[in-house]
Amino acid sequence: MRNKIAPGIGLALARGLACGFALALLVSEARAQPAPVLESVTWVAEDIGRLGVIDNLQSTLRIEAGRASGNAGCNRFGGSAQIAESQLTFGRLLSTKMACPPAVMAQENRFLEALGAARSYSFEGSTLLLRDASGIVLMRLSPMRRE
Repeated sequence: MRNKIAPGIGLALARGLACGFALALLVSEARAQPAPVLESVTWVAEDIGRLGVIDNLQSTLRIEAGRASGNAGCNRFGGSAQIAESQLTFGRLLSTKMACPPAVMAQENRFLEALGAARSYSFEGSTLLLRDASGIVLMRLSPMRRE
């Protein structure tokens, strides 16, 4: 004896399965977002030492081919960067020597000190976290948005 499905139920069931499949596909694609990359991206400091940053002052970091460079807030800097898996260290960073207002110089000093103390990195979504040897977050950076 064959099971009979009431008219319209088979069609509703098929539509429900199709919608479920489409939803599963969308969720799977959302999860498959590419992982953030450390190199060849200009990063902007959003927080340094849990003290925030000055609005409209961009302290930036870019790492490319073993070199780190950017703007610490007032002065440009450059030096070496060593990356091995999740480990990240910076060699001696050289910078220009311009003078800026005290608050800008304070942020610049905190930025450069955080880079000097960094020993590893990780990502929280698209946010780059630089950590010290104990795993404490020193700085949070976001990818620079082009406008």
